[in-house]
Amino acid sequence: MTDVTPSGLHRALPVPDGLEGQRVDQALARLFGLSRAVAAELADAEKVWVDGRARGKGDRLTGGSWLEVELPPPPGEPPAPEPVPGLTVVHDDDDVVVVDKPVGVAAHPSPGWEGPTVVGGLAAAGYRVSTSGAPERQGVVHRLDAATTGLMVVAKSERAYTVLKAAFKERTVDKGYHALVQGHPDPSRGTIDAPIDRHPRHDWRFAVVSGGRPSVTHYEVVEAFPAASLVDIHLETGRTHQIRVHFSAMRHPCVGDATYGADPTLAARLGVSRQWLHAVRLGFAHPADGHWVEFTSAYPPDLAGALAVLRAES
Repeated sequence: MTDVTPSGLHRALPVPDGLEGQRVDQALARLFGLSRAVAAELADAEKVWVDGRARGKGDRLTGGSWLEVELPPPPGEPPAPEPVPGLTVVHDDDDVVVVDKPVGVAAHPSPGWEGPTVVGGLAAAGYRVSTSGAPERQGVVHRLDAATTGLMVVAKSERAYTVLKAAFKERTVDKGYHALVQGHPDPSRGTIDAPIDRHPRHDWRFAVVSGGRPSVTHYEVVEAFPAASLVDIHLETGRTHQIRVHFSAMRHPCVGDATYGADPTLAARLGVSRQWLHAVRLGFAHPADGHWVEFTSAYPPDLAGALAVLRAES
């Protein structure tokens, strides 16, 4: 059942058996295509009821219960795309466009984000991308945090979107990162295999959590300094904040990453105002012919400058 209210859409339906035991925010995300953050905000605002009672975002659902939700109103006209300074196109063809993303740019629009996006920057530059995916993230097959720089591929054709989504799901894409982490990981080469989910107390963070989604990070220290290590990272999975969470769990957070426990004095000494994390390498089978293509990216000035300081001190 759907009714239009002054503030949005009122939906009422029985909880599907397949959502038995799911958290409220997880279930709303799956049922209505919302982000987890928006779903949590609805629950916090007491806009989610189960069998007539308001429920919190972390409450678990029972199959067959009567679920009522007041969804936010449909968005108005999206803002006009604006150019994104520093967004560089590394490769462009009929199927894909590969960009080198600067700091402070999100992959796509999302609730609460008012800054520039890769999707908006490409649109402003005249690039047409795939129409597959949610309206605000059309063509996006993977993401980088706004504060993480480096390589992203965006699908331009519908075929490319389908092929690349499958490649990321099947873990056949090479996602290579460099991170500057505090201290010295031991062993200097290894694999972090630890499940990740939202933090049990701080919903805006993620954490290694028993029963979370399987998450695997391979790493190797390539350069060591007295206070930090430069690490080459290969992601086998692609969870939100995966590198940041895994290295924080090892007690070696990315330099400058205050969200996950980095020492602010070290970041300040190195002139780093965000996490030192860069998507340096991206490789995949091209959707058109299956041939392997690989792209690399140089460090941006702030990250390169931090390394120069450490090397000068060593």
